[in-house]
Amino acid sequence: MAKLYIDSDKYGERAKFPTVEAYHSAVKDLVRKRLDQAGGDWASFVFDKSLTLITADDLKAIEARLLKAGHRFDYSAIISVQERPEAYKPVPGLGDAAKDYSFEHPDAPTAPADAQGRALSGVGDNVVKHPANTTGIARYVRTSAMVMDYLTKGVPPDTIAIIDDSGGTLTAPIIERFKGIICMGGSTRSHLGILAREYGIPCLMNSKIKGIKEGDTVELESSAAAKTAEAYQTGKEMTANIWKHGC
Repeated sequence: MAKLYIDSDKYGERAKFPTVEAYHSAVKDLVRKRLDQAGGDWASFVFDKSLTLITADDLKAIEARLLKAGHRFDYSAIISVQERPEAYKPVPGLGDAAKDYSFEHPDAPTAPADAQGRALSGVGDNVVKHPANTTGIARYVRTSAMVMDYLTKGVPPDTIAIIDDSGGTLTAPIIERFKGIICMGGSTRSHLGILAREYGIPCLMNSKIKGIKEGDTVELESSAAAKTAEAYQTGKEMTANIWKHGC
């Protein structure tokens, strides 16, 4: 089986991460091979033949090569890890989460309570800078059953939703009822971040939290500067704090 590799000259600009570049190179090699086999021009290949000449099995084979090489994908939802544990990185604290919905990230910064009784319990990337911070009640929203329950019974007041899925599909039906959002994955440009921006809901993406339980009072530093595309590209840290009250 051919190895995945990085080809920085043949295809132009390299991806930032070696794994992404390796995946892109494998896909581009597949496209080039099938185009040569099919003949004709590029337009006819793209708009006519590509759906039959490049199949789902072809892309699964590329993924299988990545996994065989030891790569594991970052997750945007807990359900992905539960359904395909062999393909995704382990979820820190998943055992505890199954019991009480808490989430313990090993890299989450923490600090003792300050003069206001707020203990630093994590950070995240702020989607939009708001005039003030946002305080509410932490509630974990991780399954479609939880969303259905909130749809029928209503979202409790002052809910700060803690969500795994950065795609936004899971919570889209109830997102406008949240006071704030803490998302464990994605970036400020993820679908959930875009929805939160449109609804004007304070939201932190790519969050790392520790010690926050269901029902805790939490505060988001939604007044912090929003993380920019340039910050992501250059690796610049621009995090907003997450505090737990009453400590």
